Amino acid sequence: MASTKEFKEFIAEQLSSISGISFRYMMGECVFYYNGVVFGGIYDDRFLVKRTESNKSYDLAEIIPYKNAKPMYMIENVEDSEYLIDIIKTTYADLVKIKK
Repeated sequence: MASTKEFKEFIAEQLSSISGISFRYMMGECVFYYNGVVFGGIYDDRFLVKRTESNKSYDLAEIIPYKNAKPMYMIENVEDSEYLIDIIKTTYADLVKIKK
């Protein structure tokens, strides 16, 4: 099942206060980037982020976004933009460390 355009627009609006956020549609879903690094996406109208060591502390539910994918964390409280941004920045910091 593909995600709705409305949900993607809602998430994009929630993240609009930080620069460097972009997204790309892939196979009916939407992948999100922060400063060019993939940190998560929208899958079946669920906002998911990659699992990292630091974002474990948010105690998010693990979800497998699609068949044969690695588990990701689902952010249920998408109404709180500050919370979303905090998780994304935490996730991004770990992902950048991993790349180096």
